[in-house]
This record gives sequence, structure tokens and C-alpha cells, in this order.
Amino acid sequence: MAKVFDVMKHDLVPKHEVLSDEDARAVLEKYGVNPDQLPRIYASDPVARSIRARPGQILRIRRKSPTAGEAVAYRFVVGD
Repeated sequence: MAKVFDVMKHDLVPKHEVLSDEDARAVLEKYGVNPDQLPRIYASDPVARSIRARPGQILRIRRKSPTAGEAVAYRFVVGD
């Protein structure tokens, strides 16, 4: 039997979270973009699968940054 690996516990994987509809609208409005103008992440990506992200949702990714303390990025979830 294969051992199950939780990709979210790996040191090199930053924190990912699915935004609520309200938060997603606020991000799109803040940056003046449409969802399809954001970088994409496939729903089949191991992290997206782990957090149960579905096509059409927006993810917030928080990375540690030596200069800024924290860097935030957004991804639009697309189907395969």
C-alpha cells in the first residue's frame, strides 16, 4: 500500500487558501482585473486538489519574503 503524502505539509509549499466570493470580488476590484487576467492554476494541481479548489475560484497564496515579510499572490483556478 502506498503511503499518502500531504503536499501542504511540505516546507516549500506556501499557504494557499480559497477566497470567498466577497473576497474574490474585492481583489478583482482592487486590481481592476477580470478573473481570466490572473495567473492560472489547474484544478488538478496537487495543492488545488488538497484544498478542494474548483474551477472559477480564486486562490490567495502567501509566501514568506525576506524583504517584505510576506508576499501575496492570486491564482484563478481553471479546469484541465
